[in-house]
Amino acid sequence: MAESNSSAARKPVVLIDGSSYLFRAFHAMPPLTNKAGQPTGAVKGVINMVRAMLDQYPGSDVAVVFDAKGPTFRNELYADYKANRPPMPDELRPQIAPIHEIIKAMGLPLLTIDGVEADDVIGTLALQATERGLDCVISTGDKDMAQLVTPHVSLINTMSNEYLTVEGVREKYGFGPELMIDYLALMGDKSDNIPGVPGVGEKTAKALLTGLGGIDAIYANLDRVPELDFRGAKTMPKKLQEHEELARLSYTLATIKCDVDLPVHIEQLARQEPDNTALATLYRDHEFTGWLKALTDAGVAAPETASVPANASTHESTADSTAANAAPEPETTKQQDYSTLDAPDDWYRWLLSQADASQFAVWPVTAAGHYRQSHWLGLAVSTQAGQAVYLDFRSSGWPEEALQPLTKFFVSHSYAKVTHDLKRLLHGLSGHIEQPANLSEDTLLLAYVRNTAVSRDSNLDRHFDPMSLDNLVRVYLNAAPSTLVDLAGNFGVKQTPLADVDPAALATYACERADYIGRLYRFLQPQLQQQFPQQWGVYRHIELPLVPVLQQVEWNGTHIDTDFLNGLSEDFRQRLTELEGQAHTLAGKAFNLDSPKQLGEVLFTDLGIPVVAKTPGGQPSTNEEVLSELALQYELPALVLRYRHLRKLLNTYTEPLPTLINPVTNRVHTTYNQIGAATGRFSSTDPNLQNIPIRSAEGRAIRKAFVAAPGYRMVAADYSQIELRIMTHLSHDQNLIAAFRDGRDIHRATAAEIMSLSEDQVTNEQRRAAKAVNFGLIYGMSAFGLAKNLGVSRGEAQAYVDAYFTRYPGVKQYMEQTRAQAMEDGYVETVFGRRLYLPDLKSSRQQQRRAAERTAINAPMQGTAADIIKQAMVDVQVWLRSSGLDARMVMQVHDELVFEVKAEDVDALVDGVRFRMQHAASLSVPLVVDVGVGDNWEEAH
Repeated sequence: MAESNSSAARKPVVLIDGSSYLFRAFHAMPPLTNKAGQPTGAVKGVINMVRAMLDQYPGSDVAVVFDAKGPTFRNELYADYKANRPPMPDELRPQIAPIHEIIKAMGLPLLTIDGVEADDVIGTLALQATERGLDCVISTGDKDMAQLVTPHVSLINTMSNEYLTVEGVREKYGFGPELMIDYLALMGDKSDNIPGVPGVGEKTAKALLTGLGGIDAIYANLDRVPELDFRGAKTMPKKLQEHEELARLSYTLATIKCDVDLPVHIEQLARQEPDNTALATLYRDHEFTGWLKALTDAGVAAPETASVPANASTHESTADSTAANAAPEPETTKQQDYSTLDAPDDWYRWLLSQADASQFAVWPVTAAGHYRQSHWLGLAVSTQAGQAVYLDFRSSGWPEEALQPLTKFFVSHSYAKVTHDLKRLLHGLSGHIEQPANLSEDTLLLAYVRNTAVSRDSNLDRHFDPMSLDNLVRVYLNAAPSTLVDLAGNFGVKQTPLADVDPAALATYACERADYIGRLYRFLQPQLQQQFPQQWGVYRHIELPLVPVLQQVEWNGTHIDTDFLNGLSEDFRQRLTELEGQAHTLAGKAFNLDSPKQLGEVLFTDLGIPVVAKTPGGQPSTNEEVLSELALQYELPALVLRYRHLRKLLNTYTEPLPTLINPVTNRVHTTYNQIGAATGRFSSTDPNLQNIPIRSAEGRAIRKAFVAAPGYRMVAADYSQIELRIMTHLSHDQNLIAAFRDGRDIHRATAAEIMSLSEDQVTNEQRRAAKAVNFGLIYGMSAFGLAKNLGVSRGEAQAYVDAYFTRYPGVKQYMEQTRAQAMEDGYVETVFGRRLYLPDLKSSRQQQRRAAERTAINAPMQGTAADIIKQAMVDVQVWLRSSGLDARMVMQVHDELVFEVKAEDVDALVDGVRFRMQHAASLSVPLVVDVGVGDNWEEAH
């Protein structure tokens, strides 16, 4: 061990639990691959964490320990030890060897010892370090390691930045490290299949340990257990006595062995000089371009070509592989030239100095509030990595109309501008800057189109969306700039408003964001354009043109009839009271219908209704699915369902909607989330227009509250059966194509086909069954699900499915091919090239895998429908601007566009909208648009 001077001797030994790193990195990182199709996400994640430890403990000796293959001594003690662990995922297995190779090339000792686990090797080394008077830091995410903590041994979790000393363990668990083995012995450990004592959970184990002490003390004082303050204390002595053997076995299994016979001693684990040539080759092979660049910048000669195995499989074309070589690596710079401009003259001088800049990355700083009342605090602008300026609109040098000096910048086509969330910027400019120009790029949409399956960095607060700038910079650029939490505190009511944040800190934060927007764009844009031209087309021709359209729809808003809503609320409240009374009569007592616990007691204890399903906590479930099944036989569950439906409508719509009316416009302005779903669909909030129920009379009544302004009418244009038409296009099934081209009722036609009837013989009930088959297959419904939906036997439902696939063989072939291709590629695509990655297709969990398989079938249809209506919105809006009609688009809901139009312009609008929606895409079957007109949305729909 290096001991060249006294300061070096004081540096702690760092022991890294490589196996802990391995699985955490695999599940945390996005599904990255190199151009040969080899998975690299876990490699990048593990090495990233190792590098972070080297940076955090410079000069320390660092060793990395992995589990060896094969059983350990614990399997001899207990055959079922770790028996419930799934096999290593196929995409993780080939990443282990590269991880080991890179760690060795970094000059770090790497240990794998047969017959024991990494924990045991680490425990032994930690004890050796302590005996030599050395402090030791163990880097792991495994709670079992807390038993090793002493005044000289501490734990650090690189994923959460948690650092545990003896006091830290006490604070986190409620007891010291000396009781951690006892804790695991009592409650067991599901991840390792350590049994523990049945019936002892976390709270009970803590109560026993803090009240009596360890296992030996507990079994020596079983008579004192009933005196302790925890639920079930009186019956616990019997359980403990019955399962003492299990407890003792669990104690042995949970104990980390600290006397392993190792081939090396702690002082022999000195760091060696890294083999930079080998590292450069490994980094090039795995396309870790940022790390490779750092080496080449330091003078290391990089290999000319990557040493990709000759038999490596590839999922990208040759052109894509060539483009991958040309894609840039993340920009890295230690420079940070950020400054604040306090007056317009400073801004003009700076803008003049940037005459040669190819692009301006901008980040608007606005106070919290609705987009219709944006209050600007400042603007950050960057033209190159490490450089940005902040325009402080609150300084005395700026005019009251803060954006006025920026007019030329925003309306001139000579300034190409990029931001993150372009719609937000457009809202901020509305009413201040007329017709902004060359707001040409959006890193939010760029990243969304590139990969919707990006995971959130585990170091970020859960409030950060995976598509947030903070997360994307961490995922793609390997950087960690400051976040809003760093600037203003944790999310919630106590978070400091931006207007109250220190101006200097706010300026630095804003400059950093503008800086990283530019870097992110320069990294993602050429990658998408060169490697994924179809996705680039989705970004350029569907998503970007839609932004100003969507912003305008939000800005327009829609009128709400508050008197009608208030009346509806009063009616709902009265009916809820009536339903509550009826429920109490049926139950024979009063109870809270909103309490699942009380409802469960009434249904399953008082009334003796059989339990259908249980919650994860083991209680009888009263969710909607359960109540719907019980409602077929029992009156009370059916009544509760009606009660819940009305309660939801009251709490979600009829009462809140009037409060959302903007006091300036007297209209409701929803917010559409353009990246609301991986398939490309919108979501909306305040209010959520997408979820207003339409299957009940009460739900449809809410649509009556959305009304046209005086002198105007509402027009609703809705694609008819668009996903079925897209499925027909994708499957090339000639029978379905013929039915749609002939304009037949597709559900009646399907019923006739699968039931061997003429269409005029099909009853309404048979048509309903065929409709359930048509839509059920789109969403991956099984024969079991179809049987449940139709209320028929599973055999009868399977007969429907079999007959369907016999008459429409193209559909079955499409589904089988799509599922197989998705398994091979890891993604599916829409007709227009939008790509949806499905990492759960390779999940070891059957439920997740099956869900991903269903998504693989449905996503191309749902995503294509989203692409079509987005293109229709753009086409319609372009036409509206030049039409001269007094009309505006006010809502988008699923496959429907809603307009407000002057009464005399209704016919022209209907014809123009229908034409453009029907021609928004060219499929093998015609697109049909149903258009309605009324004084409110319900009438028009």
